Amino acid sequence: MAEQNNGLTYKGHPLMRKDNMIYYGSMADSHIVMLQILETKKQGELDVATRVSVQLLLNDPNAKSRDRILKKSEKDGLYTALDVGCVWLERALTTK
Repeated sequence: MAEQNNGLTYKGHPLMRKDNMIYYGSMADSHIVMLQILETKKQGELDVATRVSVQLLLNDPNAKSRDRILKKSEKDGLYTALDVGCVWLERALTTK
C-alpha cells in the first residue's frame, strides 16, 4: 500500500506555514500553537529566524481573539520556540 504524505509534522502534530507565521497542531484539536518569526538574519543564502514569538491559542471560533491567547513568550531561534510550543501543546491537550 502507498503511504500518504500529509505534509510536515513535528512530534506527531502537523506544521502549517503562511509567510512568517507557523501553526503547530491540528485545527480539529482544542488548542494550537502559533509561531511568528519576528527577526531573521542571513546565513549564506538562507534567512534564519533569530527572534520568534510563541503563543498557545484556544481553538474556539466563538471566543474573542484576545481571550484565545492562553500563554505567550519570545524565544531566540525557531527550534527553541517550537520546542516550548510543543510542551505547551502537549500539556494543554492532555488536561482536557
